[in-house]
Amino acid sequence: MTRFMDPTAELAPEARIPLPKAASLAGLRVGLLDISKPRGNIFIDRLAELLTEAGASPQRYAKPTFTRIAPVELKQQIATECDVVIEALAD
Repeated sequence: MTRFMDPTAELAPEARIPLPKAASLAGLRVGLLDISKPRGNIFIDRLAELLTEAGASPQRYAKPTFTRIAPVELKQQIATECDVVIEALAD
């Protein structure tokens, strides 16, 4: 069992069993979450290219600002539209 810590305000870590890792990204809908840091879009552009070459279907999302956690609605949208998610940042 793995313990995940939420750095935003977690008082007691929740014990969770991680989901199995995908053997391949081919055919998967991969969410790319831009946290809205400067130049993050450049990094995500390149990730999208590589994922497409690997046979994945990249889906792009962006937080309104990097200073706050993603809105619940955005997290729900990503959860329903994607198989896996990559959260990307850059400076």
